[in-house]
Amino acid sequence: MEDPPGSRSKVDETEPSGAEQPAETPQTEEPRDGGRAASAGPSGKAQGEAGAEPPPLVAQGPGRGAELPESAEQAGVEPRAAPSLASAPCPELTPLEKEQQTSRGSARSQDAASDTATGSLIEDNENPTGPEAEFPEIFQTEALCLHPAHFSRKVIQREYHMPDVITVRVQTDCDSFQDLTVKIERPTYHKPFLGGFKHRITGVEFHNAGSQTLPKKRPDKGIEVFCRETQTVFEKNKLQQTINTTSTQMTKIGLYVSNMTDRIMRPGKYITADEYHKRRLEAVIVLQTYFRRWHAINLVQNLREKKRLRLEWEAQDELRKKKEKEEKLQSEYRRKLNPRTKEDYELLYRALEVWRQEETERINKSLTGTQRKAALCGLLEQEAKLIASIGRYKLDTDEENRQKTILRFLGKCAEPKRWKAFDGKITEMDTQHTLRARELLEIYRSISMNEIPKEERIDVLLTLRRTVKEHDCKLTQEIVELIDREVDLMMRDVKECNLEGLRKRICTLFLQYIKTPKFNPEVARILKVPPDPLQLYKNVNFCRSCRNYLASSEFAVPASSRTVGRCRLCCQVDNEARKREAFLKYRLMLKNLRESEADYEDDAKIVYLIQQEDMQYMVEKIWDCQSALSACDDLYDLVMARWDKHHEWSPWNTILLTKDEADAHLKLCNLQEAYEAVFIHRIKRKHIQAKKYFAQIPEMASFLHRSGDQADTNECLIAKPISGTKA
Repeated sequence: MEDPPGSRSKVDETEPSGAEQPAETPQTEEPRDGGRAASAGPSGKAQGEAGAEPPPLVAQGPGRGAELPESAEQAGVEPRAAPSLASAPCPELTPLEKEQQTSRGSARSQDAASDTATGSLIEDNENPTGPEAEFPEIFQTEALCLHPAHFSRKVIQREYHMPDVITVRVQTDCDSFQDLTVKIERPTYHKPFLGGFKHRITGVEFHNAGSQTLPKKRPDKGIEVFCRETQTVFEKNKLQQTINTTSTQMTKIGLYVSNMTDRIMRPGKYITADEYHKRRLEAVIVLQTYFRRWHAINLVQNLREKKRLRLEWEAQDELRKKKEKEEKLQSEYRRKLNPRTKEDYELLYRALEVWRQEETERINKSLTGTQRKAALCGLLEQEAKLIASIGRYKLDTDEENRQKTILRFLGKCAEPKRWKAFDGKITEMDTQHTLRARELLEIYRSISMNEIPKEERIDVLLTLRRTVKEHDCKLTQEIVELIDREVDLMMRDVKECNLEGLRKRICTLFLQYIKTPKFNPEVARILKVPPDPLQLYKNVNFCRSCRNYLASSEFAVPASSRTVGRCRLCCQVDNEARKREAFLKYRLMLKNLRESEADYEDDAKIVYLIQQEDMQYMVEKIWDCQSALSACDDLYDLVMARWDKHHEWSPWNTILLTKDEADAHLKLCNLQEAYEAVFIHRIKRKHIQAKKYFAQIPEMASFLHRSGDQADTNECLIAKPISGTKA
């Protein structure tokens, strides 16, 4: 590998080589911006000491030569006598040789100004080796061509070629060294001066050195990304007519041109501008015709597809409605067949009443005289048997529901304390009261179980005896006495059927024990009856039917009543005996109405004042149990909706519609344009009837006055544009 022109070894005139950097540099350095690349020697001594050992070669970069101390006297070497110019005059050079010598000199001057290399001194008794020995003519010529003043007190420099790979010894410890192989990379660019520092005491200059690593090049994409011509281009549009010069080779004397490929061109019909534009217009009309045909076909296909989807949706919706209706009928049939709740028995008694009315009507139409009386007596006996069977089944159901209610009540007492943490997780904690309630719940479940072995029953009774013996009172003494009696009878092998009454007494007394806050503190927060009897006088009413004092929540007060009448239980018994009506549909309608009003989030209040009896009166008396639009009489499909959706629901701002009709009605923006005047007048008349009925409730008086003011305001707003239109 050839060295670049700037790799010739030079001699520094003022400072030591770059390899002589001291091991420990004093902290008295000052920055300097203008020296050549150099460093202190490894010994760290002042420059120019006698007997200093020549420094070894150190890799300084590609193309750098060895640099010597300032003078041979300072290094302890006698300077070699410089040849005189008189004895060896410089020969005359040709212009080409002068130009080459000038370029080499400039290259050496640049290297001397920018970089400094290390080298070894040439002693008098040494034989020159290297480039001087191989090319003595070049060395002598260059030495003779220089001025003699350049050789005074200077060491003769020799040309040095840096190898591609060198070995450097590095001190790794106090007395250990390591040889490292360094690969020299010769850059093709000039290293810049990066500044440096100067030692205040010794005067040694330290220059900042750059890295020998080549700069990273961006990958060539094959496309010029940044182009000055593109970014600074100046465009200019100019129209011009260029000259088109052509020539044709013709046949002449001495030249033959073949006419095999020639064609005869005859001029056609001349087309004027009007004809040209007319032909273009006709072509455009043809294109528009085909485009409109294509657009019409697509439009018809889209309409056909929408019609098909609409018909499919209507069929599916009809099927869904039919399926829902069948499910309701099946659910109602199952509830009648196996009643469990009060609503189920209402449906059962309603079905019995419908059957009795149908049979009575059939007997009255088909029979007369004594036969009619006999048939009616038979119908009465059959009705009595059905009522008795329903009553027996109801007793069993009530007992099951009572046991479930008791277990649910005790389960609430035994539930641990729960609260929601900041991260959304539910934290549970058991207290001594909840643990006590859980223990009593397990004992109650055990003594309530039937058909268990005798040994297990005795263990449960003994556990119950130990539990109640913790508190000595009349109730616990009675429980202990009954437990001892049952254990004694079981030891005598008494039949279990004879022990049912005794076991029920034990369960009843133990339940009373559990409901006592003194024995079970956790039950105090769930009991409906407060421990303090004085609190009962604040909200208690007297039932004239069952002659009991009950809480006000046990009374249903319709809008037409002025005094507190019968309680809910008495009303239920009277309904089962006389009218036998089912209020499930009205309860569902009221529930759906309250849920829909809660979605508006406008602080509706009237809907929560309406009771089940009021909803029944509105549906039956005011709206005749049918939709205002389609006259549908299926109460399961009817809902109450707002007449004006911008105002709160009230009996004088409602309309009875089916679910689909209600959805469509709530989407209307202007009721005056959507409905006819006759229909609006009929709805307003029903609203006036509802106002007259609900004016009996004192709580609704304020709402009636407020709605009246709003109605007057709306009438004024409607009357103004009408009068303006007439004017």
